[in-house]
Amino acid sequence: MARRTPDREYIPPVQTLQVRYAKRGRMRFASHRDFQRAWERALRRVGVPMAYSAGFSPHPKVSYAGAAPTGAASEAEFLEFSVVQQIDPRAVRQALDAALPEGLDIVAVVEATAPLVDQLRASRWRMEWPFDVTEAIAAFAAADSVEVERITKAGRRILDVRALCSAIEMPTPEVVELTVAHAEPTPRPAEVVVAVRTVFPDLPDVPVLATRLGQGIPVDGGGLSVPF
Repeated sequence: MARRTPDREYIPPVQTLQVRYAKRGRMRFASHRDFQRAWERALRRVGVPMAYSAGFSPHPKVSYAGAAPTGAASEAEFLEFSVVQQIDPRAVRQALDAALPEGLDIVAVVEATAPLVDQLRASRWRMEWPFDVTEAIAAFAAADSVEVERITKAGRRILDVRALCSAIEMPTPEVVELTVAHAEPTPRPAEVVVAVRTVFPDLPDVPVLATRLGQGIPVDGGGLSVPF
């Protein structure tokens, strides 16, 4: 029996680019798979010289770092991709921004100097209710621990949501901003809402608009040191 050969000759990457982009408007309802398809189409459309994995089923070397869940908007999504020819990050930013669908907007493209996973340790979220949540947020902030259950493919997990939340602030009575530490697993905005309702059961169960404001490394004062 003849040996199968790979479908594509393997060429090692010579450069890795990192992208910060926003997810706005209706695109917040798109699934992660939809985002993957949109990015791969855009990369092909602008002729980026993509690097591919080795083996019998090569795929483009694109890595998505901590994507926001479906339904959440974001000003700080990140991905990185590898190429087989040196390219100008500024030029590829302009080309990709024009090729992506409305609502996926590129903020910056840089050449990688360190893995994204080492630079994205927490997220800053803004959560907007349609009414005053001052008392509910005060109760959540005062709690030492608030646990929420998540069902995963590996089984039942218990997340101490309160332990992973810090720098809780309320710009208005209807809006809370807080930093959520990345963990295994990281609490989703919907689980933060469940945790708030756990300590304040009178809070009506209504949709809450969640927007990721930034990702990075926590610094003194409650802010984040963002990668770029």
